Amino acid sequence: MSLRKQKKALSFSLVVSVYNEEEALPLFWKETEKVLKKLHKTYEVLFVDDGSTDESRSILRDIAKKNKSVRVIHFSRNFGHEAAMLAGIDHSQGTAVICMDVDLQHPPQYIPQLLGTFAAGNEIITMTRVENKGTNWFHKFASSLFYTVLNKLSSGHITPHASDFFLISRRIADLLKNEFRERSRFLRGFIQIIGFKKTTLPYIAPRRAAGTSKYSFWKLWKLSMHAISSFSTIPLQLGTTLGAIIAGLSIAIGLYSVVMKILGFTIPGYTTIVVMISMLFAMQFFIIGMIGQYLGLLFIENKKRPIYLVESTVDHESD
Repeated sequence: MSLRKQKKALSFSLVVSVYNEEEALPLFWKETEKVLKKLHKTYEVLFVDDGSTDESRSILRDIAKKNKSVRVIHFSRNFGHEAAMLAGIDHSQGTAVICMDVDLQHPPQYIPQLLGTFAAGNEIITMTRVENKGTNWFHKFASSLFYTVLNKLSSGHITPHASDFFLISRRIADLLKNEFRERSRFLRGFIQIIGFKKTTLPYIAPRRAAGTSKYSFWKLWKLSMHAISSFSTIPLQLGTTLGAIIAGLSIAIGLYSVVMKILGFTIPGYTTIVVMISMLFAMQFFIIGMIGQYLGLLFIENKKRPIYLVESTVDHESD
């Protein structure tokens, strides 16, 4: 059966990204299947295997073979969580599309609430964390700081503590599929600025059911930089502002030095000069780094390489 073959319209599609989650997968499916069976709606579950190297692939195959509603998309390699979500959205066919993670930090029991809110006329429903039991104080602080900085710099408003647990309508899914094809993606940001009727629902994120997080500090840092550079050009303008401030300070210090010289005072400035030169070099490298970030994004976009590559697909009819 092809990825596009469906006998009738589906109420919703559930998109789940997977990367080396052999421990969490059975637990996730057990909990999710119980919720789905109680809904009495037509649905499909799209697992997107983001190049897993553990037993996730075989576990997904077993799940798909036993369930007509399950389809699995295998990437040719690891393309990242954002690409996996987008692939699921691209191949989805439901009237609504729900994206969630497999580690059960996005509890399946919220699915009925999402669908109920969608039925009330909302096209975008974002789940926002009011409590995250699986993170430490530093991660919570960094998350709050990130959203504060992002909202200060961007023209749109990104809901603080928004997660990759969300529901979008078919119209929004088609817009993401056809219009938002950037190589540097921040999906939770895209759905916030796209417009249309939207709302948020609070939820408590429990600890991970099993396994470990695949997001290292470095990956989170890269995601943050991509998000900021995708939604704002203010960091580029910061160089002009800093230049104007430094120029003003230089003029003031120059005038002060001239006046002191005229009055016969000697200004011992070796330490001051060293500090100022160090600060100027630091600012220059900071600005060059920001320019490099934007140039890097332009370079990647201009190459127009595929966001992801599908190696194979599996469903209950597959050999």
